[in-house]
Amino acid sequence: MKIFKVSFIVIALLSILHFTSSAQTDTISINTIISKTNKVLNDFPAEKIHLHFDKPYYAVADTVWFKAYVTENQNFLSGISKIIYVDVINQNDSLIQTLKLPITGGLANGNFPLDQVNYKQGNYHIRAYTMWMLNFESPAYFNKTFFVGEAIDKEVKTHVSYKNLSTDKQEKIDARIQFKDANNKPYVNKNVSWQVVTSFTVIAKGRGTTDANGYLTISMTANQKAEYQLQKGELITSINTTEKDVASSTFQLQNAIISKDFQLFPEGGKLVAGITNKVAFKGIKSDGLGIGSKGTISDNDGKTLVTFTDQHLGMGSFNMIAETGKTYKANVTFTDGTTQIFDLPAVTAAGISINIENSNAENIAVKIIANDEFFKLNEGKKYYLIAQSKGVICYGAQTALTTKEFNTTILKSKFPVGIAQFTLFEENGTPLNERLVFIQHKNNLTLTVSSPLASYGIKKKVKINLLAKKDGAPVEGNFSVAVIDETKVPSNEDASTTILTSLLLSSDLKGYVEKPNYYFNNTDAKKAADLDVLLLTQGYRSFRYPDIIKDKIPKFTFLPEQGIEISGILRMTNGIPVRKGALLLTIPDKRFNLEGITDPVGNFKFQNLVLNDSSKVTISAKYNVNYKSMAISVTGVPVPTLSRNFSSAEEVLNIDSAMTTYLDNSRKQYAYLHTLKDVTIKAASVPKVSHKDYPALTGLSQIADHEISGDRLTGCNLLINCLQTMMPGVTFVDNQFYVSRDYNAGNKTPMAVFINGMNVDVNQINTLTANDIESIEIFLRDELGLVNRAYNVNGVIVINQKKAPKGTKISKSQLMDMLPKNYEVTFSPQGYNKEKQFYSPRYDVAANMNRNDLRTTIYWNPKVITDAAGNASFEFYNADGRGQYKVIVEGIDGSGNLGRSIFKYSVK
Repeated sequence: MKIFKVSFIVIALLSILHFTSSAQTDTISINTIISKTNKVLNDFPAEKIHLHFDKPYYAVADTVWFKAYVTENQNFLSGISKIIYVDVINQNDSLIQTLKLPITGGLANGNFPLDQVNYKQGNYHIRAYTMWMLNFESPAYFNKTFFVGEAIDKEVKTHVSYKNLSTDKQEKIDARIQFKDANNKPYVNKNVSWQVVTSFTVIAKGRGTTDANGYLTISMTANQKAEYQLQKGELITSINTTEKDVASSTFQLQNAIISKDFQLFPEGGKLVAGITNKVAFKGIKSDGLGIGSKGTISDNDGKTLVTFTDQHLGMGSFNMIAETGKTYKANVTFTDGTTQIFDLPAVTAAGISINIENSNAENIAVKIIANDEFFKLNEGKKYYLIAQSKGVICYGAQTALTTKEFNTTILKSKFPVGIAQFTLFEENGTPLNERLVFIQHKNNLTLTVSSPLASYGIKKKVKINLLAKKDGAPVEGNFSVAVIDETKVPSNEDASTTILTSLLLSSDLKGYVEKPNYYFNNTDAKKAADLDVLLLTQGYRSFRYPDIIKDKIPKFTFLPEQGIEISGILRMTNGIPVRKGALLLTIPDKRFNLEGITDPVGNFKFQNLVLNDSSKVTISAKYNVNYKSMAISVTGVPVPTLSRNFSSAEEVLNIDSAMTTYLDNSRKQYAYLHTLKDVTIKAASVPKVSHKDYPALTGLSQIADHEISGDRLTGCNLLINCLQTMMPGVTFVDNQFYVSRDYNAGNKTPMAVFINGMNVDVNQINTLTANDIESIEIFLRDELGLVNRAYNVNGVIVINQKKAPKGTKISKSQLMDMLPKNYEVTFSPQGYNKEKQFYSPRYDVAANMNRNDLRTTIYWNPKVITDAAGNASFEFYNADGRGQYKVIVEGIDGSGNLGRSIFKYSVK
């Protein structure tokens, strides 16, 4: 295996060198650029992460299984960090949970259950990083979007489509929604109330009735105000599934209004006059996905120069010759029929450009072209071409500008697999042009997956063999394996996130890469050309050469974590640090004690701790003299800020439709988790809160006309939405409740709303949490008229909140014991999440054969290791599902070579 070190750099000549005789004080040698760059790359290596998941999507009650591969320069498994963090973020960009896992030899294993409390149907964003990565300006976090469906207690399935009818003055969106029950039967003639909420403000609302096929069209309008736009909000619907039950659904509007853009990228970065320029382009929608386009390039005289059309996902390229003093426009027609005009970059009168042809399997053809004006101004000057890849300088060349065009070829064997960054420099070290190229080799890590049989029966044992080779020789490697029932878990292989897409492509590029595995899945000349266009249109995530040349070393705040560390400072209560203060750290569930001493300025640090996520830690200073006058402060743990989902283009709007097969299976698989709606418990009667507890309401009847138990309000996003359709005999109009019979008769006097005996405005209802409601009492009549006359209302709605439990009296000494002691702190730092084993049932016992096995992930093993002969094998039992099963193997060898393979077999 070739190791690409700086010592292997060949300083090649693009032409016969001709150095100018006059020295310049601002010049810098190519060796200086290389040595400085190499030092930064070696001293501050960047880590990259890939997570291999068992499935592309999940359902509530599933468990997500994954393996983390953490690499550094040249894709070697990282020895830098020993801890990885995995964040799970919901569709509203709120952090659901963070997993903290130990890294051993660049690898980590993890899982998390999608419990019914914290997870609902929707899109989720996974972000993985190490603390070392926080130092970099553009860290290569691992980002992935996955969606979660819900089948347990599912009452309503929906499918929505949007139609944008907006104008310059007003936003208008039509949403057509179909409502179905759990058995896919349409909800016919059902009342639906809806509202659009933006920044906790209702900006549009209404109601309607579903048609004979369960459809309802909702027309939403809003004025064009920056803070209250429809597309910034969410549409919340509440449908009366029965006379008593209401089910709510939420739809994101962020992509209901789609705008389009067309971006142009001259090769090398500049549109140079007088030479043939290769210009790449990308048609892109505001949701982050590409859109097909075609069109023409015309100059400021209206003359058409070029006709173009995209070649893949809205991307393509064309060649053109630009003239000094002219401007150019792209006249674009998108695939949806719309047309727009976009400006090309300004023409550079005196310039030099780099052109790279990457279609040859063995060599890279490089051409450097200067136009006449640039050549006149810079003839004889030195120029450098440097290429780096995977944290290593792989190529360097120096020449003098003696002709306007230079051509050379470079062996691809000088580079590792992946993206190489070519940069052309002036002799003073200023970068002039940059070009990204993807290097592919014929002899990559090959994984051969096989099985003795092509098909098996249900619940039968399957044996899978793995053979790993590089350049025809067996290799030892570390791999992860997922076996899924592909009939239940269909997916688009081109859109998959794989170890190849993560570590060879996405981690080096700024911006979202659509369908990344397309470029690695059965590669051919067409896909190689499409990948080249992608690299012409994407930004590169890397260091900045000008800073390196000027010795501007990045500021590194966070050291690589080598284990769990707790640090802080011990001070006297007057603020003076305690020098050589004695501290004792205790982890009770580990039966672990560790003594520590503060430094001259009161700092302390406990390193290489091993504790679980549920462990409590106590740090005490009570073994010091005058310890009661001391205070311990513990240092917090830095976390990256939450921002908009990087891969939001992968979010799925209609999850019910996208996961029909999977959710039908999930509903059967987790039938035992269904919640009972009506439960009768015989026990001592507990007095319930009611209107009779409040003096202002004693004039009402002893028994309300209707009463809604707080248990029925579970799942309400906004309480007022549910109440609009749940209260019998009540009509909600213009943000007021009315007694229906009186309102229909012309009496427009609203009902009163009382919360815990206090008369409030209707909007106050939205400040309540459904789980805190004991009951809602509805009085359509006020027999004595005491409340109606006192508050000038007609009818009363009483909302009773649950009473807080009463405490017991304690003594002063007990209170003092409960108060925190400054000299002692007890807290639960984030420890390691416990590693769990994937359960794989065995059917070699006859008694087990009668069990229903509805698993979708048949087998998961993150610890498959090939031996010196390159071999490994594993066994498992099939589930009850018939059809095609897919075996996915990913992994890495000791030299940083990456591999992925898919094997399929049938189950009958």
